[in-house]
Amino acid sequence: MALNYVWIAFFVISFAVALFRLIFMGDADIFGAMTKSLFESGKTGAELALGLTGVMAFWLGIMKIGERAGMISVFARGVSPFFSRLFPGIPKGDPAMGSIVMNFSANALGLDNAATPMGLKAMKELQDINPDKDTASNAQIMFLVLNTAGITMIPTAVMALRLSAKAANPADIFIPTMIGTFISFISGMIAVAIFQRINLFKLPILVFIGGFIGLMGGLYWWMRDMPSDQIATNTAIIGGIVIFSVIVSFLLMGMKKKINVYDAFIDGAKEGFTTAVMIIPYLVAILVGIAVFRASGCLDVIINGISYLVALAGLNTDFVPALPVGIMKIFSGGGARGVMAELMDTYGPDSFVGRLGCIMQGSTETTFYVLALYFGSVNIKNTRYALTCGLIADAVGIIASIIIGYIFFH
Repeated sequence: MALNYVWIAFFVISFAVALFRLIFMGDADIFGAMTKSLFESGKTGAELALGLTGVMAFWLGIMKIGERAGMISVFARGVSPFFSRLFPGIPKGDPAMGSIVMNFSANALGLDNAATPMGLKAMKELQDINPDKDTASNAQIMFLVLNTAGITMIPTAVMALRLSAKAANPADIFIPTMIGTFISFISGMIAVAIFQRINLFKLPILVFIGGFIGLMGGLYWWMRDMPSDQIATNTAIIGGIVIFSVIVSFLLMGMKKKINVYDAFIDGAKEGFTTAVMIIPYLVAILVGIAVFRASGCLDVIINGISYLVALAGLNTDFVPALPVGIMKIFSGGGARGVMAELMDTYGPDSFVGRLGCIMQGSTETTFYVLALYFGSVNIKNTRYALTCGLIADAVGIIASIIIGYIFFH
């Protein structure tokens, strides 16, 4: 229901703002721009879904092998002490646990091509144990919110853009971004836990949080003196090793269990193809709404309003030019990247605004896109409080990014 009202609001508010600009500001091109964005984004949504078809088919084929070989169950047992506390509704030993941890691991390493199919697989498995097929379960909401606030250990793509923008040290946003995304993840977890009345003060959860903080410290110690291109190379090596370790281990276990690995892959790949086609209407709907909202100038109105209120409160407004990155990221990852690149071009990659924009890019997630993609893949109609919690995590991530930016670079 939340997405229903948000989607309607995109068009109604955009239309009202466009009328105002036409009548009172004489902007005769506004409706033409909105119409163009509507058709272009509709095409983009379909192309995006079809572009996922190949990688979806491959990864769900691999996951099917892992499922039949018993490897997913092994993953599920390994993470049970932590995830059973966050997902009390998932039966012990259910394969959804393994898919969830694989999705989070891929996200943490920045392996988007692997993370999305694994996430959709996890959502389907959670739907299998969902008693009300039209309404998001507690487990699905927790999974989706943690996904939208997902931890990214190493922001490789952001550092690559800073490198191309000729930043003096493209990796200087590495630690600030890692801190920002961790805060966003924890805030999303807390928000859902409050709604679901989950006690987070349990040893496995505290051990996980402490262990992750230790892992962040270890990564910083290992990479603190590396040049940025070396960090990118090492990240690619780690990602490649992880991906092929999963593939090879699933194949070898399948051989050991004497299953027909090839047939298992084909069965999973068929599921991937079906899922990719199924999500086209959901992606088109959300991307068209976002595109019209942006083309109408509504985003500029929001930014200018925030700037006015901050100045009225007597606070420092140096962060305001970077704010469009954080707000745009909630709607569109590609749009946020474009704004971030524009900021670095305008203000310089080593300016406070340029660096802050990069931190925001790495500390927030495309909440509306993820909701439409994941819930759409299993035909969830009632998303309950998932959007609210996702936006809370995004808001905290943006605020944390600003504070971190001031601490590190202002």
